[in-house]
Amino acid sequence: MTEPHSDTPAEVVVAKFNPLYRPYLVVTIGLTMVITVVGIPLAIIWFCGVGQWWARHYFDKLSCRLDGKTLRFRKGILFQVEKTIPLENIQDVTFIEGPILKKFNLATLKFETAGQSAGQAHDMRLTGIIEAHEYRNRILEGREALRQQLVGRGPSHGAPAPLADASAPVLAKISSQLDEIAALLRERR
Repeated sequence: MTEPHSDTPAEVVVAKFNPLYRPYLVVTIGLTMVITVVGIPLAIIWFCGVGQWWARHYFDKLSCRLDGKTLRFRKGILFQVEKTIPLENIQDVTFIEGPILKKFNLATLKFETAGQSAGQAHDMRLTGIIEAHEYRNRILEGREALRQQLVGRGPSHGAPAPLADASAPVLAKISSQLDEIAALLRERR
């Protein structure tokens, strides 16, 4: 069996969303309206059908796909948000599962990216992906595969591969020192 050439497109993995995300949206938004007291009249309208209509259309617009270089997701009805995150910029994908999410058999994936500011962090969440743990692992595997591909190719400005080989011991030493620092910080706790 031959390995695919590094320039061939990677498999595209399209996330499927749990239909229980619709009632979760209706309940959480409706309860938020009730808690605000002023929103109680709106909550009545919301629970009488508007919320179900909105949740159905919101759910239909959700999409998330992972290819060899990017993660793309889209959500929203009136204001559609489409984000493309380069895999090499993803620092971590956090799996969040609280009591309300568990009740609906849902989880949230939170994406932490390089250069992310606090104001953008809220937009970097996806709730309702079926088998969210598996999808999270696929994202992290794709990120690592892309990083390995980039390291093997050398710097993108066309430097020869031996330069990348020469930097490997330096990177290993830096990694070792970072591990020592992390161990010291854990001891302080």
